[in-house]
Amino acid sequence: MARFVDVHPDNPQPRKIAQTVAVLRDGGVVAYPTDSGYALGCTLGNVEGKARITAIRQLSDKHHFALMCRDFAQLGQLVHLPNRVFRAIKAATPGPYTFILPATPEVPRRLMHPKKHTVGVRISDDPVVQALLAELGEPLVSTTLIMPGETEPMTEGWVVKEELDHLVDVVIDASGGGLYDASRPAEPTTVVDFSGGEPEIVRVGAGDPSRFVDVP
Repeated sequence: MARFVDVHPDNPQPRKIAQTVAVLRDGGVVAYPTDSGYALGCTLGNVEGKARITAIRQLSDKHHFALMCRDFAQLGQLVHLPNRVFRAIKAATPGPYTFILPATPEVPRRLMHPKKHTVGVRISDDPVVQALLAELGEPLVSTTLIMPGETEPMTEGWVVKEELDHLVDVVIDASGGGLYDASRPAEPTTVVDFSGGEPEIVRVGAGDPSRFVDVP
């Protein structure tokens, strides 16, 4: 049964964040709110956790998992960024975008696309996400929580708990116990593939894709 952790949306309690990170470090899988709906996450070294997430979402081996990064410096350690791509992505982060780029040796091969050796990266300014990453001290292996057959991510903690109670270890809820507007964006991130040099819009979501149409 998943632990339900209720945190403040703007100032998440350090004790509760630390408890959640302890579960992550112990091999757990966490459902957590982001600026583009709920996501599933586990640590970089959690092979079983990635397999559990793959099974929950029924993903193929070609699916790009995202590495949720705390800041641009952390992102830059994980992917190769030519100057023009660096400028375009830097201007759009943090924000509701996932970028696909060639991975550096810092990324385990099992997290890369099997043929392209690419990986997805993103930065969210959501306070809960930032608190988790600060406590964890490394990126989270992450994917938007879109259930099989659905097109939009889940957005309410209690619904996630009800549906995934025996499939994840922690569900973080940031609705503020009714004191906070629990409605969160229902759109997943916009996915932009820079691995071929020129930006390719793979998925249109919450982020404005037009800023990447003609990257100087």
